[in-house]
Amino acid sequence: MDKTIPASIRLRRPLKMDDHVCENEILETLYNIASKNKIWRSYIGMGYYNCSVPQPISRNLLENAGWVTQYTPYQPEVSQGRLESLLNYQTMVCDITGMDVSNASLLDEGTAAAEAMQLCHRHNKRRKFYVDARCHPQTIAVVQTRANYTGVITELKLPHEMDFTGKDVSGVLFQYPDTEGKVEDFSELVERAHQNGTLACCATDLLALCILRPPGEFGVDVVLGSSQRFGVPLCYGGPHAAFFAVKENLVRMMPGRMVGVTRDANGKEVYRLALQTREQHIRRDKATSNICTAQALLANMAAMFGVYHGSEGLRHIARRVHNATLILAEGLRRAGHKLHHDLFFDTLTITCGCSIKEVLDRAALRKINFRIYSDGRLGVSLDETVNEKDLDDILWIFGCESSAELVAEGMGEETKGILSTPFKRTSKFLTHQVFNSYHSETNIVRYMKRLENKDISLVHSMVPLGSCTMKLNSSAELTPITWKEFANIHPFVPLDQAEGYQQLFKDLEKDLCEITGYDAISFQPNSGAQGEYAGLAAIKAYLNAKGERNRSVCLIPKSAHGTNPASAQMAGMKIQPIEVDKNGSIDVAHLKAMVDKHKENLAAIMITYPSTNGVFEEEIGDVCDLIHKHGGQVYLDGANMNAQVGLCRPGDYGSDVSHLNLHKTFCIPHGGGGPGMGPIGVKKHLAPYLPTHPVIKMQMDKDACPLGTVSAAPWGSSAILPISWVYIKTMGGKGLKHASEIAILNANYMAKRLEKHYKILFRGVKGYVAHEFILDTRPFKKTANIEAVDLAKRLQDYGFHAPTMSWPVAGTLMIEPTESEDKAELDRFCDAMINIRQEIAEIEEGRMDPQVNPLKMSPHTLNCITSSKWDRPYSREVAAFPLPFVKPESKFWPTIARIDDIYGDQHLKDLYLHSQYK
Repeated sequence: MDKTIPASIRLRRPLKMDDHVCENEILETLYNIASKNKIWRSYIGMGYYNCSVPQPISRNLLENAGWVTQYTPYQPEVSQGRLESLLNYQTMVCDITGMDVSNASLLDEGTAAAEAMQLCHRHNKRRKFYVDARCHPQTIAVVQTRANYTGVITELKLPHEMDFTGKDVSGVLFQYPDTEGKVEDFSELVERAHQNGTLACCATDLLALCILRPPGEFGVDVVLGSSQRFGVPLCYGGPHAAFFAVKENLVRMMPGRMVGVTRDANGKEVYRLALQTREQHIRRDKATSNICTAQALLANMAAMFGVYHGSEGLRHIARRVHNATLILAEGLRRAGHKLHHDLFFDTLTITCGCSIKEVLDRAALRKINFRIYSDGRLGVSLDETVNEKDLDDILWIFGCESSAELVAEGMGEETKGILSTPFKRTSKFLTHQVFNSYHSETNIVRYMKRLENKDISLVHSMVPLGSCTMKLNSSAELTPITWKEFANIHPFVPLDQAEGYQQLFKDLEKDLCEITGYDAISFQPNSGAQGEYAGLAAIKAYLNAKGERNRSVCLIPKSAHGTNPASAQMAGMKIQPIEVDKNGSIDVAHLKAMVDKHKENLAAIMITYPSTNGVFEEEIGDVCDLIHKHGGQVYLDGANMNAQVGLCRPGDYGSDVSHLNLHKTFCIPHGGGGPGMGPIGVKKHLAPYLPTHPVIKMQMDKDACPLGTVSAAPWGSSAILPISWVYIKTMGGKGLKHASEIAILNANYMAKRLEKHYKILFRGVKGYVAHEFILDTRPFKKTANIEAVDLAKRLQDYGFHAPTMSWPVAGTLMIEPTESEDKAELDRFCDAMINIRQEIAEIEEGRMDPQVNPLKMSPHTLNCITSSKWDRPYSREVAAFPLPFVKPESKFWPTIARIDDIYGDQHLKDLYLHSQYK
């Protein structure tokens, strides 16, 4: 540690934290905390609904390490299972919304709406954006906050008030059905918008669209919403997968990831992530979006919900919810209450014909929550869990003397609601075979297992991804996420019903502040990139409050994380890149020159520490002092916090704000590409500017001047915070420090073993790396025509996922072993890399064909190895079992040959299940 971490920043005292507690004991303690949450029946709606999570999906996907511990599917040969599932998700979204192309999910509905606004602005460069005032309030707040920092002017209006004739409106956002439950015809609004070059964006509900005419059928350009009610619990607000679908002409501007169809080396149709060249770490400040994680795990749950139920099952659920709402509406009318809308799907807005206090008192007796409007109206949103007793209880609360059964009997056949209007859906959906084959538990379980078996994850071997920290996600940490006390709570219940969650947040904030040296934490950002944006927005709000609105320049070293420039651009800042020196550290001379050049307008610097090049830079304290001296703030990217916990604290050596990747350092699993969680820690002077929420009044000091709202839920993806809480409590201060030390030790051990065979690109001043290091594979291009991608694919034959490829330096591999792996696993990986180097040497020395060799032909599938035809100049054993530890009985087989990325990018129409399906 002394040779790796600068002495000037070392923490010389133990972390002030409780001693570690064993797993069984801490789960008992946590259950007592969870029990303080009150599980009332919530009919609040606003984009969040209770649902029945199918047990086969819960047990075999959500609670299964084979589904939750994979990395983002950048290596498609070992990711075909979840790529297929995500393509199912995209197909399901396209089918139900009536749109051309969908992405593989976004963070939440509010974020998706903000991304839609930015897409419109990029599309036609117009500054004005209309938002229908009847969208969900949290969606409006997230859009308005994003607009504040990007120079877009949002105007809240009703459709008849919207004037497009000035041709200055980039887009319009409306909700269908709206937040009050009303279903109305937006086709005239869409037509008016289009006539004047304005894009139309529709927030909607997938379940409603199973019986309601889809937006794609009346010309909408962008459709978005939450897929939460497709089998994902309420989770006190998250994590949930948002969906985002567009017309085909907007596909290259769509944010987030897309799964597409391409072919492999054998011409077989296979899946991969499409258009990776537009991702933020490649395009930097010109990226489509800063979003770095999707919500893959939750999108997979929603996709399996669609696969399990099929179109008939989904229609049945939708009809059942709608029928229950029709019965409730009739009962309420009979009891003398006024309903504000005649046409609705599952939500009623009510003016009580009696005392509202009396209604709410009765609701409290039955432990039921309704939506309470500021003007005294009540909202009731029903869901698929509602049964006859629930309806009887609601009718009793509103003073209706009839039961649901009697009300229904008196209604007769003529009351058909949506199904008797022109709004009724007539088009088919989910006709593809995959949605019509797995409707029994036997079949859905086998299907999920078949897909799981195609994906490499932490259940197979280490996943040595630099910068992504694929570490142990212990079973004890994951256990609480399915407890009903955490899972079944609506995010907008009164705070006294979520006392357990509030205690958990306070506990976690206290520990994270001690670990980082910050003074306050906001848990609202629900991904690392969202945290970057929130942290920079807090800086901007602080500077604006000081009267320094001119400060907008953000310095970003080229050694910083790839999302940084995209986030800075999103926060309305101008980016000034800073060079790095030959050792991979910030070029201090260039930094000083740029600080001097921009000193009047300097807002911030964004530093990744230790740097993405895998080095603890000695001058970090001086850099922070330099920025502060010239009126700027220091944003320290917390992605590499797992090299610092217990060893040094950003808040001590000069940083003002960091996001914390809880899905890296603090053990929330990656879920195959999300969920992530990116809370921000800030020093005291930035605390008044932390995010707020329009629905839940968050506790803030009287001098608070919040930056706005960055996520749809007040505390982001609340339900995965218990994972990090358990991790911290079971480790204690000593254990957390030890983990950081072992992570650094492991990286240095591997670098030492590999340095005789590969050049280690960057080291600290004393010759040591941080928790990750970069292997330079560029020389092999000249000596053997071998590139980083060839090593990455060949590693699959040894049973390993590739390290981070060609980033942050093109043509290199970045390796991060983490503290989770023992020496035997580190040695297996090093043995594989050393053996691959020998294979390269054989090419260099002319003993192996430069075109047909194990690296160029990798990965080798089971089909390839067992084929009767074998005409390669190396043996099947060398191809499939290159070292003794690669054994037939335990080998992980890549399921497809190497994919053709170029073909895939040229055939973008295949962004849904099989081209012939459309």
